[in-house]
Amino acid sequence: MDASLIVSNILNPPVLFFFLGMTAVFVKSDLEIPPPVPKLFSLYLLFAIGFKGGVELMKSGITTEVLLTLLAAVLMACAVPIYTFFILKLKLDVYDAAAIAATYGSISAVTFITASAFLTELGIAYDGYMVAALALMESPAIIVGLILVNLFTVEKGESREFSWPEVLRDAFLNSSVFLLVGSVLIGFLTGERGGKVLEPFTQGLFYGVLTFFLLDMGLVAARRIKDLQKTGFFLISFAILIPILNAAIGLAIAKFLGMSQGDALLFSVLCASASYIAVPAAMRLTVPEANPSLYVSTALAVTFPFNIIVGIPVYLYAINLFWS
Repeated sequence: MDASLIVSNILNPPVLFFFLGMTAVFVKSDLEIPPPVPKLFSLYLLFAIGFKGGVELMKSGITTEVLLTLLAAVLMACAVPIYTFFILKLKLDVYDAAAIAATYGSISAVTFITASAFLTELGIAYDGYMVAALALMESPAIIVGLILVNLFTVEKGESREFSWPEVLRDAFLNSSVFLLVGSVLIGFLTGERGGKVLEPFTQGLFYGVLTFFLLDMGLVAARRIKDLQKTGFFLISFAILIPILNAAIGLAIAKFLGMSQGDALLFSVLCASASYIAVPAAMRLTVPEANPSLYVSTALAVTFPFNIIVGIPVYLYAINLFWS
């Protein structure tokens, strides 16, 4: 493998600031970012990537290729929680298995944004409609996870009742999904004219905000590492191997659909990433029996760093091999 890809990714300023955040925790620095700031920056990143994606979608139009990609994205968001649930159920109870499976069936928007920044740094083109796939993959995993809980607790003779209107509301109207989908629609409706109007805001500030946000993510991830002691070797291995498996499936689908190299990387990253914001929030509300330290720490302290440091360049290397 060409080690320059990993070096190029690691020497990207946002990734280096992620390391800086982790280092601050390890050396017990008092570096701390006020809680409202990361929330604001996460909303900005969702808005910016969604709006730019909508503008690009307007340019490309809704073609058969776009529709097939979006369909594949939804199918992966539904399939991943199902087969990961049965793997997890070998060692965990139904509640923890379903919560973690839903987490890995959903996506990490920040991992996607980091991958798009990596492609831009390398000068590799990608299509803006991939943001629509990002928007569509967040919610189905939550629904599938809750269906799995319902099915397998009924089999055990336990009675569980969900307020499905509330579940659907949390899945489709939580802040990240709502803002992302809304931004895509507004970008699509306003097109190039809207893109030019907001260009100083969506382009000029983007990398600076991403860098600062990853600094905070480094702080949070390092603090979560201690929770890994509760997960054991099985879950740590799961948090690394399942993203690789999901990325491989994603690459096979991308090759079959004839995606470009840039689009294939983003699609594989969507398949390989795990949610550490939207899904954990939904699971805490609807499956309180599940242990949050399991599904949050595996996604945030293992899978997220693995993907942004090693996974993204490894997936691109595989793409370069198979696409050439």
